[in-house]
Amino acid sequence: MRYIKLHEETKVPIFRNVVWAVRLIWQADWRLPVSSLLEEFCDSFLGVFVKNILFLKTLLTIIDSHGDFKQYFRCLLWFLIVSGLLQFGRWYGSYVNRSSVKLVLQRLNNKLFQKACTLDVSCYEDPEFYDKYQRATTVLSDGYFHVLCMNLAEIVGKLVSLLLVVATVISVNPVYLLFMLPAIAEFAIEIRKSRKAYQRDLEMTTNNRVKAYIKRTMFLRDYAKDIRTSNIFLVLLQRFEAATKANLVVLREYGLPLFLYGMLISLLEKFIPTVGVYAYAGYQFIHTDKMTISGFSVLLSAINSINDATWALSMCFDEISEMALFFSNLRDFFEYEPQITDGALEAGKFETLEFRDVSFTYPGAEKPSLSHVSFTLHRGETLAIVGVNGAGKSTLVKLMMRFYDPTEGEILYNGKSLKDYKLESLRGVFAAVFQDYRNFAVSVNENVMCRDCDEDDKQLARRAMEQSGAWEKISSFEKQGDTVLTREFEEDGAGLSGGENQKVSTARLFARDFEIAVLDEPSSALDPVAEAQMYQHLMEATQNKTVVYISHRLSSAASSDRILVLENGEVAESGDHRTLLHDGGIYAAMFRKQAAAYRTGKEAASDA
Repeated sequence: MRYIKLHEETKVPIFRNVVWAVRLIWQADWRLPVSSLLEEFCDSFLGVFVKNILFLKTLLTIIDSHGDFKQYFRCLLWFLIVSGLLQFGRWYGSYVNRSSVKLVLQRLNNKLFQKACTLDVSCYEDPEFYDKYQRATTVLSDGYFHVLCMNLAEIVGKLVSLLLVVATVISVNPVYLLFMLPAIAEFAIEIRKSRKAYQRDLEMTTNNRVKAYIKRTMFLRDYAKDIRTSNIFLVLLQRFEAATKANLVVLREYGLPLFLYGMLISLLEKFIPTVGVYAYAGYQFIHTDKMTISGFSVLLSAINSINDATWALSMCFDEISEMALFFSNLRDFFEYEPQITDGALEAGKFETLEFRDVSFTYPGAEKPSLSHVSFTLHRGETLAIVGVNGAGKSTLVKLMMRFYDPTEGEILYNGKSLKDYKLESLRGVFAAVFQDYRNFAVSVNENVMCRDCDEDDKQLARRAMEQSGAWEKISSFEKQGDTVLTREFEEDGAGLSGGENQKVSTARLFARDFEIAVLDEPSSALDPVAEAQMYQHLMEATQNKTVVYISHRLSSAASSDRILVLENGEVAESGDHRTLLHDGGIYAAMFRKQAAAYRTGKEAASDA
C-alpha cells in the first residue's frame, strides 16, 4: 500500500516557463547563457559539420578529382585553423561558464532565501507548501539552470550544424531526407515522456521529504539521546521503509510506460533512418552509377551525424521539457504573493493595543483557536496571559505581531488597524522571546545582536547576556562571545544545554530597544533559581515598558498588573493576582495547585 499518494494535474506551459527561466538567468548573470552558447556552438559546429562532413567531403572530392598534394595540404591547413579557432572558442566559453554558473546559483539562492523570508507564517504549517518549496530548492541545488543553458545552447549549435548537414545530403540526393521524417514524431513523444517522468517525480516528492527528514534527524545532536534511549529509531525506520516502498510502487507504475516510450523513440530515431539510408545507398551504389565512393562515404557520415544530432536534440528537448515542469514550482514560489501585506503607516510610540472581538481559526482547523477575545493593553502595563496547553495563548501573540490576521474582529495599534502599518515597522515595536527559541550556528555575539558585530556590539551583547544569565557560561569559553554555537561547522564550537541556549536567546531582548516585550514561556528550560534571576533582570530591563507574559508558571503572573485567563480560546477571567485569587476561579485553582506542587518539591529536596 502506498504511503502517500499525490493527485495533481500537470498542465504546465513549457515554452513560457523556459522563457521565464532564461530571463531569470540573464538577470542573474548574462554571461552564463552567452558562454554556454559559445561553448556548445563551437563544439557542435566542429564535431557535427566541420570534422565529419565539410573536411571529409572536401578531401574526398580532391581525391576523386585527382587533385594534387598542394590542394590537399591547403585543405588540411584550413581545417587546422578553423578547428583551432573553434576549439579556442569552446575552451573560452567553458572557462567563463564555470565561474558564471557559481555566481548565478549564488544570486538565485539569495533571491530564494529573500523570498522565503517574506512568506506568511501560515506557509510553514502547510505540507503542500513544503513540497513545493522542496521542489523549488531542488531546481537550484541540482543545477537545473546550468543544464538549461547548456541544453539551449546545444540545441542552437546542433540545429545550425544539422541544417548544414541536411544541405549536404540534399546536394547528394534529396530522397534521403525521407528516411529522416520519423525523427519529427520523436519530439512529440519525448514531450509526453518528460511529462510522465515529471508526474512520477511529483508523486515521490512527499515520500522523499519524509526520507530526507529521517536522514537529517539521525545526525542531529538534539535527537541523539532520545534515539539511543528509546524505540523511536524503529518507528523512524518503519516510516523510512514505508516511504521507500511507496516510491517503489510509483516507479513500478511509471516504469513500463516510460520504457515503451523509450523503445518507440529509439525505433523512430535510430532503427528506421539508419536501416533505410544504408539500404537505399547500397542499392544506388551497386545497381546505379549515381553514387560515387566519396558521395557514399560523405552520405553515410552525414546520416550518422544527423542521427547523432537528432538524438542529442531529442535529449535536450526531453530534459528541457522536464526541467520546464520543475521550473513551474520555482516560478510559483517566486510569484507567491503573501496574504499578510504592508500598510502605509509607520508604527510610532506605543500607547494602546486593542483586541476587539477577535476570533481566529487556523487554515484547515475544525474549530477556532480564539473566540471573541476583547481586551486593551496600555502603555507601561504588564499583562500576563495564562491557561492550559491549547488555550490559545501563543495564537494570541501571533495575531498581536501580525503573523496572522484575525478571522473575525480587529486588532488596533494606537487606535488604528494593524493592517494599516508597515510590517517591518510594526514588528520592530516588539521584542519577543518565544518558547520554541532557536539559536544559530554563528557566534554567540551574532546570535544576541542578530547582525555582524563590531566592538561596541560585543560590549552590548555581553551586558545583555549578563542580564539574561548567559554570560557566566559564555565567559568560560576561550573565545567568549566570539565562540560559535554548535560544532557542526567549527571544531572549537560550543554545545549548550537547553537552559543555556534559552538564556542566549533571551539576551536578544536585553540587547535591543523596544516598545512591547513579549515573553512566550521565556523560562521553560530554566530551573527555579535561574528563573527567578531572569525575571528579576526582566523586571529591571522592562521597567516603564509594556510587557506581555505568557507562562505556565504563575509566579510571573503574580506581579503583573493584569492577568488574562484563557480557556478554550476564550477569555474566562481577567483581573490582577489578588482579585483572581479572591474570586476562587480557574486562576486560583491553578495557582494553588502549582504552589502546593512547588512546596512539596522543596520539602522533598530538603529531606534529601
